[in-house]
Amino acid sequence: MNSPNPNSLKYRFTKGLLKALARINKHQPRSSSSSSREIQRRYRRIKNAAYASMACAVGTRRAWSRELLWKIRNQARNGGVLRRIGTTTTSTHYPMKKRSQKKPVVAGLGRVDELRKVIPGGEGMDTWSLLEETAHYMKCLTTQVKVMRTIVAIYSTT
Repeated sequence: MNSPNPNSLKYRFTKGLLKALARINKHQPRSSSSSSREIQRRYRRIKNAAYASMACAVGTRRAWSRELLWKIRNQARNGGVLRRIGTTTTSTHYPMKKRSQKKPVVAGLGRVDELRKVIPGGEGMDTWSLLEETAHYMKCLTTQVKVMRTIVAIYSTT
């Protein structure tokens, strides 16, 4: 059996995520409360742990990871929970648009502007940097999904 490469993104992400999940589980109340509020709270904590682990695995060399790390760190200071990890959050500063207000996407620049909204930190990037960051972000999201599926598969068979 091959030993995992400790320098790989997958290894660094998995190690960080498992540590974070262990901390979440450690602070879980011993009562078997499965209220919808408690389930939502655990969901947010796990989601934030996955994003933070992914951003930490990449480090600060990517704009999207710096943006995610900044948002996660500020989340604790503000005492609130981010509604969405990405370029915008649901708050008084960034109200959510209704679906009917959505403008039709025009080929070319309109699509690039839509991409800027999806990639964390994408607003201030030139088009080439945005495409580079998008490719890397997608690679990391794919890795995140693979690792999380593996964890689920391991724990669902025990």
